[in-house]
Amino acid sequence: MNKVILVGRLTRDPDIRYSQNGDNSQAIARYTLAVDRRFRRQDGEQSADFISCVAFGRSAEFAEKYLHQGTKIAIDGRIQTGSYTKQDGTKVYTTDVVVENQEFVESKAASQQNAAAFAQAAPAPAAAPMEPASGSTDGFMNIPDGLDEELPFQ
Repeated sequence: MNKVILVGRLTRDPDIRYSQNGDNSQAIARYTLAVDRRFRRQDGEQSADFISCVAFGRSAEFAEKYLHQGTKIAIDGRIQTGSYTKQDGTKVYTTDVVVENQEFVESKAASQQNAAAFAQAAPAPAAAPMEPASGSTDGFMNIPDGLDEELPFQ
């Protein structure tokens, strides 16, 4: 099974191009997601992986219209590898995530606020891990009774 799920911020605005298939041109969006690693480096700094992503068709049109540098999104898709030969004869190997679904992870207001900070600095650090609730010895957080909100994911 080839399945990838990532949550990260766009490092720059998506690069949008259109295929040259006569009347059936298709949008192609390329962008890079900065995905925070789970653990910090020894010096306390957050490190991230920069993942190349490509979206086609409607997903690419969505990226063109709504995504911009610093936007935090969740994507799922598949890994695709390839290669090509440069003009000087050297072979280049590529690895991309082909986006099947993409959705926003934060509100528009939070995204705009964080995008400005993201544009000026390195990728935003991941949230601090939650501590277990007092009295809990199994490492899980106690969920309060009476929560009527829906889960923020599907």
